[in-house]
This record gives sequence, structure tokens and C-alpha cells, in this order.
Amino acid sequence: MTAPANGTAAGASAAELDRLDDGALADRLQGAGQRIARELRKVIVGQEAVVEQALIALFAGGNCLLVGVPGLAKTLLISTLARALDLRFSRIQFTPDLMPSDVTGTDVIQDDPATGQRRLAFMPGPVFANVLLADEINRTPPKTQAALLEAMQERRVTVQGRTYELDQPFFVFATQNPIELEGTYPLPEAQLDRFMLEVMLDYLPEEDEVAVVKATTALPPDAVQPVVTKNEILAYQRVVRRLPIADAVVRYAVKLARSTRPTEAGSPDYVRQWVAYGASVRAAQALVLGAKARALLQGRASASFEDVQALARPVLRHRVLVNFQAQSEKVTTDQLVARLLDSVSLPKSSL
Repeated sequence: MTAPANGTAAGASAAELDRLDDGALADRLQGAGQRIARELRKVIVGQEAVVEQALIALFAGGNCLLVGVPGLAKTLLISTLARALDLRFSRIQFTPDLMPSDVTGTDVIQDDPATGQRRLAFMPGPVFANVLLADEINRTPPKTQAALLEAMQERRVTVQGRTYELDQPFFVFATQNPIELEGTYPLPEAQLDRFMLEVMLDYLPEEDEVAVVKATTALPPDAVQPVVTKNEILAYQRVVRRLPIADAVVRYAVKLARSTRPTEAGSPDYVRQWVAYGASVRAAQALVLGAKARALLQGRASASFEDVQALARPVLRHRVLVNFQAQSEKVTTDQLVARLLDSVSLPKSSL
């Protein structure tokens, strides 16, 4: 684990942001996304889709899971993103011997110098941060993985029967090795469902890899500076939720999520054949929130069907559990989602 760190970005106060209308906040959100991306570009080469999805999770207020083999800059991406934000940052390196109290904190016995009496005092764990990097989260057993469940959903932690609220905003950005690697524990479905997006990282194209090797074997890059403050992030998250969205787009997001469920009337035959469990209501919520954030990041005042379709794979791939038949036929969730996007029709306009 590493100690939390604070940035030094200067920004508008909460009162100043409250006086801005939604249009002005939307413009500032787009600018903030561009500034963060510019800081990321100091150390991250390529991975345009990955950067966009990380920013969507940030401004939508969701947790993000990055999956890929070692050496693809998953940890570097998240730590660099944290340095570009004026937020409290903590990192946990998950290992097989990590205990839940190493994540949440625990009560310790302390001597009171005034009275000479001993008392229990709560020592907060690294989860008490704004941005938590859960590095290699699937290298620790389920008992420790579950220590993050309450924090990821309710933004609070319960220890020894006492509940402690987490400072807002709060995000978990986790990295995960493919489950086929040695020493990994698959995340339980309930925890996977709490990640808004699962972002897949693959090997870079040759030219990008050449650029990475040249950059990392020369002088260190310019230092990453914090460019967005806590007050700004909270204001941007509120304007994302206030962004209007057409009923037809919401219905399309819900229809996509419902179509992944083999027990749903009208679900495609291939879903009934290959899917054991479909996506929950959180999937439709993530599609809608993500579509709003993507629209604002691109300078648009409304979310579209295209925004929902662009986020279908990162939202659904970890929420749709395929059965043994699909595994034996080497059918992946990404292939299923691609077929859903082809077969689920867009709602008709009510105009």
C-alpha cells in the first residue's frame, strides 16, 4: 500500500459552481475532460477508447475495472489519472494474504495520555480516499474482495458494527489479470455488478509500442499536474445526471439489458442457448449514465442511441454470464453483445 496523496489544482469554489447554469457546467465538463486527457497523454500512448471510458466512469460517478495481461499500463493509467485530479488517492496492492481490515481499517487499543486509560480507536484503512486503486484485485481471496462491496455501492464502510461515511466523490478503479493466469480468484458476480464499466486492454499496435519503448527509455516525461478539483468533479457529476435524455433512448438501454436475460419473454434464441444469467438493472442504469457522460464529453447536449451502443460492451461484458455450452463453443460475451446490437431494434419515435 502507499500513503494517500493530495493534489494542488486551483479551481472554482463550490459556491461559484452552484451559480453556473447547466450549459456553462457542460462546457466546463468538456474542457475538464480535455485537460485530463492531455495530462494522461504525457505518459500514456494510444489507448484512446480506454481513456475515454475511464473519463466516462469518472464523470458518471461509477467504478471501473481494467482487465488485461501484465505490462499493458493498467496501473500506470489509473495512477496517472489520479495525479491529474486534486483528490485524495490511495493504492492497495491485493495479495493472497491481504485481510479485510487491511482495506477498511480496524479498531486498535490506544493509551489516553490525559487519563492514562486505554480505549479503542478506529484507524481508517486505505479505502478512505477519493480515488482508490485496487491493483490486481483478483489476486486476493473472496473474503478480502468483499471488503469493498459496501464502499463501492453505498459509499460507506461498516467496521465492528459502526458505519463510517466515505468522503465524496469516491471511485474504485481496479485492475485485474485474466482469470486464466496463475494465482487468481474470480470476482463474485455481486462485486462485478458494482463496476460500471469493464474496460479491456489489448496489446498496442506496432507504431504505438515503438513510441512507448522510445518514451520510456529516454528522459522522464513532464510531471503530471492536477487540473480538476473535487468541487468541480462533484458539480460535473450532478450536471451529468441532470442532462435530459429522450425516453426512446432510455427504453433502448433497458431493452438491451433485458434482452440478455434467458428467462425474459422475447429474448433471442441464442441468449437462451448460451446465457446462464443476464444483466441486472444496474446495467441499464450504467448505459444511461454513461451515455449522458459521453455526450457531454463530446460537447453534445443530449445522449443518443449511438452513445448507448458505444458503451454496450464495457457495460454488459462482465454482467452477462455465459453457460457451459457457450464456453465449449468459445462464445464470448463480447460476441453476444455484438449480436444483440444487431438484433435489438431501435424504439420507434413517438412523434
